[in-house]
Amino acid sequence: MRLPLFLLILLVAALAMWVPAIHALILDDHQTSRSFFYSGVVGLIVVVLVGLSMGNRVPRYSMPGQLTSLLASFAVLPAFLAVPVQDALGNTSYLNAYFDMVSAITTTGADVFADPNRLPPSVHLWRAMVGWLGGLLMWVAASAILAPLSLGGFEVTARGEPGRGTETPLHMQRADPRRKLVVVTKTLAPLYAGLTLVLWILLIVTGETALVALGHAMSVLATSGISAVGGAENGASGIAGEMVMFLFMFFALSRLTFSTDTVTSGHSRLDRDPEFRIGLLIVFGVPLLLILRHWIASFDVATTSDLVQGLHSWWGATFTVLSFLSTTGFESADWETARQWSGLDTPGMILLGLAVIGGGVATTAGGVKLLRVYALYLNGLREMERLIHPSSVSNEGKGNRRLQRNGAFVAWVFFMLFALSLAVISISLAAVGSDFEQALILTIATLSTTGPLTEIAGSEPIALIHLTATAKLILCFAMVLGRLETLAIIALMTPNLWRS
Repeated sequence: MRLPLFLLILLVAALAMWVPAIHALILDDHQTSRSFFYSGVVGLIVVVLVGLSMGNRVPRYSMPGQLTSLLASFAVLPAFLAVPVQDALGNTSYLNAYFDMVSAITTTGADVFADPNRLPPSVHLWRAMVGWLGGLLMWVAASAILAPLSLGGFEVTARGEPGRGTETPLHMQRADPRRKLVVVTKTLAPLYAGLTLVLWILLIVTGETALVALGHAMSVLATSGISAVGGAENGASGIAGEMVMFLFMFFALSRLTFSTDTVTSGHSRLDRDPEFRIGLLIVFGVPLLLILRHWIASFDVATTSDLVQGLHSWWGATFTVLSFLSTTGFESADWETARQWSGLDTPGMILLGLAVIGGGVATTAGGVKLLRVYALYLNGLREMERLIHPSSVSNEGKGNRRLQRNGAFVAWVFFMLFALSLAVISISLAAVGSDFEQALILTIATLSTTGPLTEIAGSEPIALIHLTATAKLILCFAMVLGRLETLAIIALMTPNLWRS
């Protein structure tokens, strides 16, 4: 029996519920165990009944159908994922549980339950698992669904028009979408699971407890920022654990760090990848500016130089910058030291800007994406060159073979759509009671899938649980929009895509 893609994803989610059920049973938490076990059984029954009702009908794995299934996975599937969470807690509304599951599967990590002690350990495990599965879904979808349609950042590369992908290589055009989906999953899923396992073991070695280490390992690979202790700064692994997580966060800067399956033009060398190079420039450049800020301020104010404090400050800034650039959202235990040492009282704008830039195309990171920033950077250089030499001819052979001819234009269109979405959602949140600062932080946090911004970017943490029901639904929409991106939603409403 061959099932549609969304039912296959539902089947995986139903089977995954038995993992926290077994975990809760081991911990003698029978109420939580029953919630997850029976919810998984219900999910299996639904899949079987729908599968039997389809009979011998062979489902079509067309590109529009797969894109619709991807949308349903982020918007509809959390309605099922939230059932055991709401039942296990018993003292929260279904809307809060749904919000939390949308936040997890879109790898946003906006924590509606501010106090981690409120949740049973098995629920913490489930939240991390949902975020991890959402990250795996994006890894697979990037190559099997978004790349052939020139969406998700691939519209900037040398492929085709957004939503059509007319310049896709011939062998990819003729490939069976279902077969490609299976091949990509078999290739990337073991790699994704293997990296998570390695990071989990390393975190345990550095002194972290097993459950917290597993949650942080899943969150780093998925860039979800979900933690069972309220953040990496509250973990037991200390700076050694942060160093290990720091290395694995680089996988969110470029897909070339783990795969070359989406490379169709240019080169596949990581050291020549513009995304990775821009990411490195930001990761090490921003902390350097903060250090210079300290030394410049020391000319006016008498300060005592402390090398150890300076190193802690540099590390806290470097880890936090990469964490928010990759849209993971973990804060270093030394970030407070970095703020005090550099005299940075209000770090919100820096972190918001990093989250808006985001990580690499076809990774689990959100935001505008580094490749689009690179395309706009090249276009800016070209325009300044034309101001000086109006008759000059652009040299397209230096480092920009990966971009199509109108890449900068398409990147600018996406940036304008992102800005328009930011404005509309901010106004909508303001209309339901949020002030300007809160609305702006909430909007950027959800559109860039960097949920921890709600706790660190403002002068005071934002209590998501106290938001109105309408505001929570608006934020759920923003998280789905930020994960799939505006161009993909527009492509779904384009008749030409369905006729292709």
